[in-house]
Amino acid sequence: MKTPRWAWAPLGAALFGCTGLGPPLPMEPVRPGPEPPLQWHIQAAAGVDSAGVEPEWWLAFGDPELDRLIARILEENRDLAAAAARVDAALAEARIAGAPRRPQAGVGIDGGRRRQNFIGLPIPGSEGGVLTSTTNSNGASLNVSWEADLWGRLRAAETAAVRAAAATEADLAAARLSLAGQSAKAWFAMREAELQVRLAVETVDSRRRTRERIERRFRLGLRPALELRLAFSNESLAEAALANRERRLDSARRQLRLLVSEYPSAEPSTADRGAALPAPPATLPAGLPAELVSRRPDLYASENRLAAAGFGIRQARAALYPQLRLTGSAGRLSAELADLLDNDLSVWSLAASLLQPVFQGGRLRAGVDLSEARYRELAERHVQAVLAAYGEVELALSAERFLARQTAALDRAAAESTAAQRLAEDRYNFGLGDYLAVHEAQRTAAGAQSRLLETRRQQLEARIDLYLALGGGWPQATEAMTGTTPEDLS
Repeated sequence: MKTPRWAWAPLGAALFGCTGLGPPLPMEPVRPGPEPPLQWHIQAAAGVDSAGVEPEWWLAFGDPELDRLIARILEENRDLAAAAARVDAALAEARIAGAPRRPQAGVGIDGGRRRQNFIGLPIPGSEGGVLTSTTNSNGASLNVSWEADLWGRLRAAETAAVRAAAATEADLAAARLSLAGQSAKAWFAMREAELQVRLAVETVDSRRRTRERIERRFRLGLRPALELRLAFSNESLAEAALANRERRLDSARRQLRLLVSEYPSAEPSTADRGAALPAPPATLPAGLPAELVSRRPDLYASENRLAAAGFGIRQARAALYPQLRLTGSAGRLSAELADLLDNDLSVWSLAASLLQPVFQGGRLRAGVDLSEARYRELAERHVQAVLAAYGEVELALSAERFLARQTAALDRAAAESTAAQRLAEDRYNFGLGDYLAVHEAQRTAAGAQSRLLETRRQQLEARIDLYLALGGGWPQATEAMTGTTPEDLS
């Protein structure tokens, strides 16, 4: 007796009831985060320009040697090459994730030979011997299978992999931006170190000349031993400061060579010239706070990983529902290899299967819980990353303002202390002053000049930090990635 169709209704209800959910609901990626202000807080007070950052922002410093250095580092750095390889791997994984959505086909060819002995059978004519039978079998087949993506499970898996690949590509852009910033900072650190060494050499020479004058006068009985000992001490301290600054220059040179993927020797390059540090570019870009999320590659990567986690939830939910698979095969079977071309020996089959998970020990439901928990974690991390990005811009803008005031004050202090040093030395040479005044004037002048060099380098680093915090002109690089779809990776 044929079973009526309505009799299967209770079984179907039981199967779907085991999952406790209907078909997976659409889940669009969200962009959590705080509501940004209309403009930066420092911008309102300092009148910062709202223009964006140029992609090759380091050109604004006007240093051709720096431009060549960064271009070479971006081309030859091994860490960047490794990051580029990770992008290729992520794109390959996205293609692999999309493969199950398409029909799978395979071709098979097989052959066999079988021999069978008939022992103990009373067969006439065998005369007590063993009757044997040998048969050959040959086959060729084409097998095709395809899963109908009823609930979007395969599509969600592929889209999640595509979003993860886009995040990895943004990681590469972020690594390039960070490396360019490190290179510029290392370059200016080496420039400052060269100037600090030059200043230290001049200080040692000045202390030596002063000590020699005092020593000559001491031998003539015109100066006390206290001044001579103090002069020797000051000369030795200047030599120690010179050694310390030469060590820093040595370290800066080695760091630059590591960035270029060269052996980290400390030999001076042809570029070492001790030129003055450039002033920061006059234009101070800041952009708008609302644009920051889309302008920074690290935030773009975080957003895509969050979206991938959202599609992971959709994939986990869809795994709770039936999977429809279609399989088919066609081929030939024959005892003779030549007969495989005979249409009379064709065979084919077509089958469909519907598999509904009933009991998996809680594995599928736990998979949904796991995906949702990972999504919540990434959402919280994304919010924190956005807040940190806003903070980096505000701190960089604030540093620009304070360092400008500090540099102006130190510039005045260096000029005045240098003039005071010359005046004190002249008075001492004419016998109108004592050595303590000369010593204090020399110490103050050298300290002011050294701090001025350090602050000018900090100004350049603050501008670099601002460029990095604003995304380094990256939006032009993301135009090709924001439209990436699974079909683009097929």
